[in-house]
Amino acid sequence: MVGQELDMKMKILLAAKKLFAINGYDATSVRQICEEAGANVALVSYYFGGKESVFHEIFKQFFPNDKLNALFDIEDPLIGINSIISEVIVIRNQDPQLIAMMQMEIITITSRVDHMREIVYPIWKKLRDFLDKGRNDGIFKFDSLDSTLMFVLGSIFFYKQREFFELMFTEERPDMDTLIRQTSAYVLNGLGYQN
Repeated sequence: MVGQELDMKMKILLAAKKLFAINGYDATSVRQICEEAGANVALVSYYFGGKESVFHEIFKQFFPNDKLNALFDIEDPLIGINSIISEVIVIRNQDPQLIAMMQMEIITITSRVDHMREIVYPIWKKLRDFLDKGRNDGIFKFDSLDSTLMFVLGSIFFYKQREFFELMFTEERPDMDTLIRQTSAYVLNGLGYQN
């Protein structure tokens, strides 16, 4: 029974993650989640206590804290910036639904935004520290730390899906390694880094 229970809990979480990414939290009902998961509606309350707890559990289960925590040991700003770019792009490609959920919550400033801050602020604070240290050490050259942080975050975290712009593109979609290399080069150029 325990294995079946864990399996059903995971099905509910996966269904909720998919629907929250597509429709947003507010536009997704418990009934829709359970239909997608093939679960009885009462199981959301039984396993999680409600829809908001499902939302929080998704981040407990799927947010890659272990990968990102390794970045806190890095001291060198150049290595740190490149590492954050790489990890965020990998996460964005491996779990686009989780990223879409986060982006939706952050952009619309929902009641769950404080939960998003708890999740992402530590790594964004580390990114800010890398930028500040790099500027103080003469590695990077930029005026405003706050604006630069937003520009870098926009490049790595809020990079949107290409589908809307496909008709304008003449090049093939880059693979993940190419995208990491291109994003790193773009960000470092914007930071005034001279190698």
